[in-house]
Amino acid sequence: MKNSSFIVIAAIQLFFACSSSNDNTTTTTTETGTVVKVNAADFLSGGLVEPITTVSRTLSDGTTADCYKIVVNSLASDHTMGPWCPTNISDDASKGGIWLEGGVKYDVDGAFVKNLATFYKDSNWMMYNATTGAITKTSTKTECEEAANPNVGAQYKNFCVECLPSYVANLSHTYYIPVTPKAASSPIAFGTGPMSSGPSVRGLAFNGVVFDAPAPTSVILAAYTLAPFDDAGGHINLAAGYHYHAATGLTTKKTQTDGHAAMIGYALDGYGIYERLDTAGNESTDLDASRGHTDTSRGYHYHVDAAGKNNFINSLHGVYAK
Repeated sequence: MKNSSFIVIAAIQLFFACSSSNDNTTTTTTETGTVVKVNAADFLSGGLVEPITTVSRTLSDGTTADCYKIVVNSLASDHTMGPWCPTNISDDASKGGIWLEGGVKYDVDGAFVKNLATFYKDSNWMMYNATTGAITKTSTKTECEEAANPNVGAQYKNFCVECLPSYVANLSHTYYIPVTPKAASSPIAFGTGPMSSGPSVRGLAFNGVVFDAPAPTSVILAAYTLAPFDDAGGHINLAAGYHYHAATGLTTKKTQTDGHAAMIGYALDGYGIYERLDTAGNESTDLDASRGHTDTSRGYHYHVDAAGKNNFINSLHGVYAK
């Protein structure tokens, strides 16, 4: 989960994407091969604050292009959000979310919370009442905000941080995605702070929820807090709203007729983002450094990383809206 120190970054992310018409026909540009336009109709109305419109924006290579202006409410409309923190160390996996560590996705059940001191080889972890088994977790918006602070006070250490959708019900963010993707001269690295040249957000799921940068788990753990993701790979902070740090297969997808992995959204450069594995359970072996490749049906597109990696794609193949 993101914390207060990332609020500035989250605010700046609102300006890092582009938007245009509802035409999703395949076009040929200066990029060799098939180029598929963004289809605005792919985005679910439940995640939109207003209808998608077309505007002209300056791209990262200095040119201008039609872009889709996408205003989202930062809440998932196609699946249940949560739960995140179990209530008692006796709770099973259905009462909690997941945690990503060392490339592995773990269920955050009661036993996981009870075993944190062993898991992290640190006896300072003690997130439950030894007598009742009750897990210590946030229960108000104020506690959510305070426990997410990287300089968290002693009173919020050893808390399981659970921020609820009701806390961000009135939040909205605006993104811009180029209608027609355009390859950059070289891959664009993602930014890690407000002064970075590249964006931080990776893209948008069809429900309008952000595919975000890797969660700052080292900061979270250093405060002896745990901020689980739900089974869909998302959680909430008060600046970004609900956002994803892993693709687990629970969001809306567009299946492909040729057995190719399903499409789950768009990157900020307008290229499609697809699941990691095809219908036979295989991962593509020819992905580039950005985690993308090209075929004749979909043109250039990305495949997400394994859920446990706390990652989606590694860089942008195309230009994005400044």
